[in-house]
Amino acid sequence: MSSDKIRKEKSNTTIDSDDSFLDKSLRPLLWDEYIGQKTIKDNLKILLTAAKERNHPPEHLLFYGPPGLGKTTLAYLIAKELGAQVKVTSGPAIAKVGDLASILTNLSAGDILFIDEVHRLNKMIEEVLYPAMESGTLNIIIGKGPGARVIQLDLPPFTLISATTRVALISSPLRSRFSGGTFRLEFYDQAEIGQIIDRSAKILGIEIEPEAVKEIARRSRFTPRIANHLLKRCRDYAQVAREPISLKTVRSALSLLSIDELGLNQTDRQILETIIEKFNGGPVGLNTIATSLSEEDATVEDVNEPYLIQVGLLERTPRGRVVTRKAYEHLGFDQPTDQSSKLL
Repeated sequence: MSSDKIRKEKSNTTIDSDDSFLDKSLRPLLWDEYIGQKTIKDNLKILLTAAKERNHPPEHLLFYGPPGLGKTTLAYLIAKELGAQVKVTSGPAIAKVGDLASILTNLSAGDILFIDEVHRLNKMIEEVLYPAMESGTLNIIIGKGPGARVIQLDLPPFTLISATTRVALISSPLRSRFSGGTFRLEFYDQAEIGQIIDRSAKILGIEIEPEAVKEIARRSRFTPRIANHLLKRCRDYAQVAREPISLKTVRSALSLLSIDELGLNQTDRQILETIIEKFNGGPVGLNTIATSLSEEDATVEDVNEPYLIQVGLLERTPRGRVVTRKAYEHLGFDQPTDQSSKLL
């Protein structure tokens, strides 16, 4: 069955209804539509084929990596490949042991349970999850004190797929129970992002020039979610301006969004400019940077820093953060003569 027919069966809502539906409509529904992450796809195909031949659910899986790279999409593709139902929740949503017990006891044989942001599960809930993952049992404590007793419920065979952006915060006992494998999703290259934009444009019925596709891909921070977001905003701009989606239109739209040639947004540039102007290029501590910008430490460290480091504009040193020569050039500042020694 083609992906277009699958989409029509999934919903009677029109594609232009809202961004929430747009994000779902752009999600690949077939393995061949999922661009990039080749090593992970090859491993998963072997795992799923072997599980189907044994007529048994695949072992539990953990996906980790920066947001927007396709962790949730992989979970849905696995469910579709197995012909299984997928139940979706998240770590913060499971507040009590009773919440997890309710979810697990409502699973059917072969179902997939997808837990997003699994690192935010509290430790008491993890303790209940361990036997469910290992032996398919759920231990419920009834009563308190000396009169308390444990009831053991057998669960149907199921597969837990979890995703996280912060794998280091997952406890070691929980990580070790993902026996099917732990996979790290990598950033995409510009060519792959271009393919994703082309595919999304066809689904949305957008005519876009090849040079415009390359420009969006160049500013998408190597992330499919951001690429699709920028494509939709460029479509909106072109629609209001009554112009085709050309290179000129894309540049105007992204300039309005304060997205520059390297994909930096206003906050990214403020971080670099603050280090250069207030702290002479660094080194400077994370807390000082965050305080100067009135931001949370975690926001700067988890949202902005990874990309700035990846594109070579910022470096972490034992003494703190230091901007690089490339950052000075990109922002149009003159670099101090002693800057190179600060990177040591």
